[in-house]
Amino acid sequence: MRVSYTMAQMREADKKTIAGGVPSIMLMERAGQGLADAVLAAMERKGAEEALFVCGGGNNGGDGFAAARMVIERGRAAAVLCLSDRLTPDCAEEKTRFQGEVFGCIPKRRYAVIADCVLGTGISRAPQGNAARLIEFINGSGAYVISADLPSGLSENGVAYSPCVKADETICMGLMKNALLLCDGVDTAGKVTVCDIGITSEDRGAELWEDRDVAVFFPKKKSNVNKGTFGSACILTGGTDSSSGAALLAAGACLKSGAGYTKLCAKQTLCPYLVGKLPSCILREYSALDGDILSSQSIAVGMGAGVSEWLYALLVELLPEYTGTLVLDADALNGLSRFGAEILHEKKCRVVVTPHPKEFARLIGTSVGEVLAHAEELARKFAREYGIVVVLKNNRTIITDGERLAINLTGSPVLAKGGSGDVLSGMLAGTCARGIAPFEAACVASYLLGRAGEMVAEELGEYAADATDILEKFPSAIKSVFENR
Repeated sequence: MRVSYTMAQMREADKKTIAGGVPSIMLMERAGQGLADAVLAAMERKGAEEALFVCGGGNNGGDGFAAARMVIERGRAAAVLCLSDRLTPDCAEEKTRFQGEVFGCIPKRRYAVIADCVLGTGISRAPQGNAARLIEFINGSGAYVISADLPSGLSENGVAYSPCVKADETICMGLMKNALLLCDGVDTAGKVTVCDIGITSEDRGAELWEDRDVAVFFPKKKSNVNKGTFGSACILTGGTDSSSGAALLAAGACLKSGAGYTKLCAKQTLCPYLVGKLPSCILREYSALDGDILSSQSIAVGMGAGVSEWLYALLVELLPEYTGTLVLDADALNGLSRFGAEILHEKKCRVVVTPHPKEFARLIGTSVGEVLAHAEELARKFAREYGIVVVLKNNRTIITDGERLAINLTGSPVLAKGGSGDVLSGMLAGTCARGIAPFEAACVASYLLGRAGEMVAEELGEYAADATDILEKFPSAIKSVFENR
């Protein structure tokens, strides 16, 4: 399992490394070497005679000056564009060591390879002045762009300010940074490579699950088993014909999860629309909570249920009575937003909530922009407050129980379509039914949803596919986990 870190964790690791006896200028030299290697490789691929390093006055600019010098030392041509008069001490030292050409204004000649070393980490507002000019120059250059550490203009939380460099490649210095994996970071960073410069962290970073981590939860089955061995999951939904699709998607995903039993429990008015649609699923009419529902190892509520006082009253009754794992999605979350989330304090069960940014914003009483800008912090806080697992869905889903935090790296824009969340909730309920703890189950379900989405996109493209196509790819997604581990 790989790990990624916040900027605060990275800065602390950097301080401890320097305090431990590694001079900061040495770290800069190592970073410069990693950047130089990447630039030289790009020059070879592009047939470029000279590379341009666009440097700011901070330590990111120092990395650029160091790398430009090393490119020249290895027999290739490099120049630096720097519009800053105020330089950090290490950046000033590296500028002194660099003996090549330094432009004090934007050159008219074109370069096939440009290294972005303008801002790096630590920005808290949109680039202005010369920094903005340099970023706009880089983006309009038509060059192959390699960013040092972070694309200039990318915030610590992965939200791109305007302007922000659109890189083809990013050389991440020291440790993987969460900003490169979240929100706009995925689109602005390009190919990301971590350059080891001798920094380690004692902090618990964000878990980045891989095939081998997921495969552990799908061990080879013993022959002496039966359906009861793998648990019972219940998809509990509402009662209008318009909600039948969400219920069927969730139940269908649950059937693919490995759970032994999948129950689809709906109010009487909905049952006629569900009969015969999923023959492997146990369909039953809901009238009240009973032993059959409460004996399920997991229950998923909210998909297609409708926001109503009935649904909220169901949660009020269910939370203090149920002792399994409860997955709350869609209208269950909207009901908590409308009528009050404090009922989560009354739970006896384990709870997983699966909001997208808009649902989460309503749930915690803030804006979508605030959620995107502080996703990790807000998700952790909400998980700790209520003692639950939060699955904050976005292009990179964040999963946290308030202590551990994972960033799911699988996925495709094909998932940006109605029904994907219903599929996730069904897969999650089924995974929990097998006895897997909520945090791990959320990581497994999110990973497999993303992998299925990748497979669908490869086969059908990103536009025409829908949630049923994703559902059909779950068996292949699970199989691929074993083949690639």
